[in-house]
This record gives sequence, C-alpha cells and structure tokens, in this order.
Amino acid sequence: MKLNIALLAGDGIGPEVIDQAVKVSDAIAQKFGHEITWKPALTGAAAIDAVGEPYPDATHEVCKNADAVLFGAIGHPKYDNDPSAPVRPEQGLLKMRKALGLFANVRPTFTFPSLLDKSPLKRERIEGTDLVFLRELTGGIYFGEKGRRDNGDTAFDNCVYTRAEVQRLAKKGFELAMTRSKKLCCVDKANVLETSRLWRETVQAMEKDYPEVEVSYEFVDAVAMRLVQWPNSYDVLITENLFGDILTDEASVISGSMGLMPSASMGAEVSLFEPIHGSYPQATGLNIANPMATVLSAAMMFENFGLMEEGKAMRDAVNKALEAGIVTEDLADGGKAYGTKEVGDWLAANI
Repeated sequence: MKLNIALLAGDGIGPEVIDQAVKVSDAIAQKFGHEITWKPALTGAAAIDAVGEPYPDATHEVCKNADAVLFGAIGHPKYDNDPSAPVRPEQGLLKMRKALGLFANVRPTFTFPSLLDKSPLKRERIEGTDLVFLRELTGGIYFGEKGRRDNGDTAFDNCVYTRAEVQRLAKKGFELAMTRSKKLCCVDKANVLETSRLWRETVQAMEKDYPEVEVSYEFVDAVAMRLVQWPNSYDVLITENLFGDILTDEASVISGSMGLMPSASMGAEVSLFEPIHGSYPQATGLNIANPMATVLSAAMMFENFGLMEEGKAMRDAVNKALEAGIVTEDLADGGKAYGTKEVGDWLAANI
C-alpha cells in the first residue's frame, strides 16, 4: 500500500516523539512491503513563530490532501503564561478540527500487565480495564459564542449542540460497541443542562436501530467517580466535548503514564492520530520524553487503513519493550532509564 501521511510535529517534545513514530512506521513499511511518503507541515507555536498563524493555509492543504495526519503536540509557555496573547497555539488545534471535520475523538484506555503496579490505583481496581471514549470534537462550549460584557467584568461561553451532531457521534459509538462487548454508556448532565437532555433523547431514539447494544445513561460526575473506583466496568462511552476533554485525561492515568495512551480524531475524509499528552516544554531537547503513545497512535493509523497485522506488530513491540524494561524515565521507577531515541531504535529493531 502507498500511504501519503501529513506529519505535524508541533511544539515541545512533539518533534522528538514524532521522529520515533516515523522510525517505527518506516520499519513496519519495510517489513510488510508498504511505501510511506511523509509530508511535514507547521502547526502550533512553531507555526505562529514562522508565519503568524497556528494552523496556516499551507498546512491545511497538506492535511486535506493526505491519507491521514500524524500529529505530535502543541503548546508553549510564552503563550500559556500570557492571557492577553491574541494568537495561541491551541487556536490552531480547534481550527484544524473544524476545517478537517474531525468530529469524533477516539480515546482508548487500557492497562499493560507489566505496569499494573505503576498505576495510582490499586491493581485489583484496574486489572482488565479496556475502555474507549468517543468524545464529540467540533461542537459544544468550545465552539459556541463567547465574549465579555459589563466592561469586561462578565464573561460568557455558550454551549450549543444540534441533533445531527449528536447522531453522527452516537452512530460511531453504537458501531464500535457492536465490535466489542455491546455495551454503550452515554455520559451527560441531563438533570441540569438542556444540551444534555438533547443528547439523551437523541441516543434513546437510536437504540431501536441497535437492539443488541445495552445502553446506559450516567451523569458526568458519577462517571468521574466510577472511573476511579471501577474503570473495568466500562466499555464504550460517548459524550460531549467538554465532558470528554476532562474525563479522558482522568482515565489516561489509569495505565500508569500519560506517555502510553494513543488517540484518533476521525473525520469524514481524513483522520488524525496523536498521543494524548501535551508538549511538555520542560523536557524539550532532553531526550527523556516517552515516545510510546505516539508509536501506538501510528499503530491506530495503520489499523484504520485495515492493516491490522501491522498495527498489532507495533503494539507487540511496545509490550515487549515494557516487559524488557526498555523505558524512559517516567516508567523507569529507579531502574535504568533509556532515552527517547534509544526506545525508538529498540522498537524499530525489534520489528
């Protein structure tokens, strides 16, 4: 297969972890007889510094013409620490999601047998956890009207959803549930929010189309508690943008490190694959960042193309590295810590 992949390294540790994912992906391509053409493009603070925009038109052209996008991370302290900055790296991320129609964020959370004792939760609470969040990505409060009034003393952010936006996300959730344990949980705050009541009635109306799927409805605060108490009781969860943003970060630490969790943002034409961690600017250039989440995001990318064996080979290599202790300092736990590049080299050589 010939693949044309847009490569958005971004800021901070983004370029370092992306380099390792490219290295491992190229090893997969060589092993299985594929051809990958990588198309680098600017985004985030790097793009602002270069051209004044966090998601330039040139980058959008590269992305929309690609088969998929592999993304690193964005964010820089000089923007984080300046509330008055007129242009921010994160604006580029929101613009990209909207422009590419990336409406469904797929965030798996699973455990690794060799790392169960590194989780902040007890082994018996997390063993067997294998859940997936589908977070709606282009609607809700992040994209609603926002502003100030009363001379800046009052601020507002409007949360708006349409039935069509809920339906297309829920459809992805039902379809995913059918491939797994046929359990689906709709997360909302329908006892308070009108948008949540729209979510709940829309999903309820869709249940008849998927009679094999067992659907439950839970308030977001209850889910936040149960993710800590019994995360392995969940399978597929669907929710709106803000709730999903918070809950998926909470779920990500169950595995023992945010440096291990991949994600995908799905659109009608093109999809984007990225690690869930941020740009971690304090570690930039130090060769200490964990590249495994980015490598596993690339594995999701291969599987999205139907190349299941290739994705499995990448995941198997990561599991072998974890079992062998070929890990960066976030997982070394006092033992030998390997550098970002060394972990990437090991994974590529293993493949």
